[in-house]
Amino acid sequence: MYSEKRLLYPMKRVDFDPNGERNPQNRGISGYERISWDKALDIVAGEIRRMKKDYGPGAIAMVTGAHHQWGNINYYLSAMLRFGNLIGFTRVEPSPISWEGWYWGAMHHYGNSLRLGTPSFYGTTEDCLQHAEVIVFWSSDPESTSGVYGGFEGTERRLWAKRLGIEFVHIDPYLTHSAQFLGGKWLPIKPGTDSALAIAIMHEWMISGSYDKEYVASKTTGFDEWRAYVLGEEDGTPKTPEWQEAETGVPAKDVRSLAQLWASKKTYLAAGGLGAGFGGACRTETGAQWARSVVMMMAMQGWGKPGINFGNLQIGAPQDLNFYFPGYAEGGISGDLNNTASAANNYCRMPHIITINPVKQSVPRQRLAEAIVEGHAEGYAWDGFSIEGQFAEYSYPRPGYSRIHMLYRYGSSSFGTTPGSNRLVEAYRHSSLEFIVNQSIWMENEAQFADIILPACTALERDDISEWANCGGYIQHAQSQLNHRVVTMQHKCIEPLGESKSDYQIFLDILTRLGYGGMFSEGGCSELAWCERMFNSTDLPKQTTWKKFLQKGYHVVPPPKDDDKPPVDMRWFAEGRPKDLPEPNPLPATYSIGFGDGLPTQSGKFEFVPSSLRRIEQIDPARPAVNRYINRASTVKQTFFPLQLVTNHPVYSFHTHADGKNSHISMIDEHRMEVGGYRYWVLRLSSRDAETRGLQRGNLVRVYNSQASVICAVDVSQLVKAGVARGNESCAELDMIETSIGLVDRGGCLNLLTPGGKMSSTADGIMPNTCWVEVEKWDSKLGKAA
Repeated sequence: MYSEKRLLYPMKRVDFDPNGERNPQNRGISGYERISWDKALDIVAGEIRRMKKDYGPGAIAMVTGAHHQWGNINYYLSAMLRFGNLIGFTRVEPSPISWEGWYWGAMHHYGNSLRLGTPSFYGTTEDCLQHAEVIVFWSSDPESTSGVYGGFEGTERRLWAKRLGIEFVHIDPYLTHSAQFLGGKWLPIKPGTDSALAIAIMHEWMISGSYDKEYVASKTTGFDEWRAYVLGEEDGTPKTPEWQEAETGVPAKDVRSLAQLWASKKTYLAAGGLGAGFGGACRTETGAQWARSVVMMMAMQGWGKPGINFGNLQIGAPQDLNFYFPGYAEGGISGDLNNTASAANNYCRMPHIITINPVKQSVPRQRLAEAIVEGHAEGYAWDGFSIEGQFAEYSYPRPGYSRIHMLYRYGSSSFGTTPGSNRLVEAYRHSSLEFIVNQSIWMENEAQFADIILPACTALERDDISEWANCGGYIQHAQSQLNHRVVTMQHKCIEPLGESKSDYQIFLDILTRLGYGGMFSEGGCSELAWCERMFNSTDLPKQTTWKKFLQKGYHVVPPPKDDDKPPVDMRWFAEGRPKDLPEPNPLPATYSIGFGDGLPTQSGKFEFVPSSLRRIEQIDPARPAVNRYINRASTVKQTFFPLQLVTNHPVYSFHTHADGKNSHISMIDEHRMEVGGYRYWVLRLSSRDAETRGLQRGNLVRVYNSQASVICAVDVSQLVKAGVARGNESCAELDMIETSIGLVDRGGCLNLLTPGGKMSSTADGIMPNTCWVEVEKWDSKLGKAA
């Protein structure tokens, strides 16, 4: 909160004149001067009017990072969306960048489209501790990522599992924090080849007959065709452990051992950060193949039977999920029934003015740079309402709409969290982008490209209301990461520093100038008044009063009774019963047999060969209905850039939150290492790769490819597989400096190096872990390679 990088006053870029020369080419170069709030708000309101008059409302685009300051009133899906709908704007659409391979791949086998292809977690914590004998952590490091806003309560559960004698296996290019902490067998794997390992394990199950034959016969389709591919009857190549060894680097003997262990004991699969979904192996060019493979593995072992499910004990604790309190994805005060989950519950409970964005044009976040620089973009947006929704192609600009000429940038940064973010530098400086306003808390990487900066305050300087870890529609019932549901009154701790204001107040001030202030605030509602309205829309009044809640500051929702145990995910399917999970919006139309009867696939069963992909595989051969292993790594890239860069979520910061900003986290050497008085982002290399390049711990290195160069401090580690360079994504710093080889970033934005392309022609997913780089020693004094 007290960082020297706080934005405390409205600022204008020194060479930006809204009535004269705008000099967009100098964004990120020229400095800023302090101006008054009146002048800043007049400029922003004036530009909104000008854009709508000169070009039409589609000329204004609004974009935000994936996460912002917590709270149901000031969150981007709440106040920002209400503001945007009232002025009209081109949506910069979010994409399922945490779900990737699950959304574009696994979903086609079994449905779960509203969860973007990932399983749910109902009842899995207790089921795992009671019945499981093995947990396989595959690209899953919960001790680093700690869920989503959830903290460390999952750590205690994993320690319980260890005390119970549950065995652990870890599959990852890095000996993760979870592997170091919990122990177990480590299988270091070449990134992007995970599906080959999965297929080889299934090969062993097939030839030994060690899979659930009754489950496969009665509850699945397409197994014979899948079997023919795996055993080599289709293409003459059996997918044996020896076959996969050449791809993955995992010894064949270890694959056979794992296959035998897995089949002989009840096994939970922790696939991805939360145990199903979220990052890692699903963020490669072959990520959809891997996610498809792991759900097929679970189907072969009787997915849903006691002790056989997805999870890593981070989420799925028993809670009273009938108690209603909205998560942030339910839209807060937005009044938006189309782009939030508000219509499901909260709008009905807290009637407020509906706000509708009349602009139907949108650009997916991954294509924003192309839309600005090239003036057009094509691709596939995400749609969670059906399996087939992802096949609808979009184009920008939409017929009859203007190109984007104004960008309203809100909240956290994208340079550190968007793959191929080097593209954004050119986009922000493009002459077609006439105005950029950034509403932010800190002067971090995105803010320095703005024409006008509006200083927002932190969550500690305003009132709000929320529930710990409750994401709402994004991850339904994600609060079950915690052992208790806790609703919090986010009391303002201090007045906003400097002249900073809450996001709600900034939006209200702009809209008041445009004549929409009364509609936005519904007659003058303060943030505290909105908090009370939201309190009254929940089940809190059944257990406490508004006055008591204000005085205490929080409320712990009582746990369910001991005999009120939640159903276990997929148990209903394994036992042939109707679906009994407490999920909202079950979408009856997606079921073929009957509502809640079977899976929402065409056959109603788990499909080893998905009907939906069968219909499009001729259009996109990289998405075959039979999940063939395709290694698409470019040998040309590997020749010039021999190291595969894997960017994981940071251990100590949450996305860009807490990084930089002079916080204590930046003082942790594992996060940022001090070299010559500057704290650099850390890159980890194996001893072999470091020795080849003459590197020792603490050396500065240039990490580079054809896209960009980033300066990091190197950590030589036995924990990294040779051939892999491992660093954190989500860097909040962008510090471009001029050197003898041109511009380099010393802030640590490794996403400047990652590819900005798609998984395949119709799968518009990110693949940052399919990234090839070279590393060389760097002499900061000379400003060039050593």
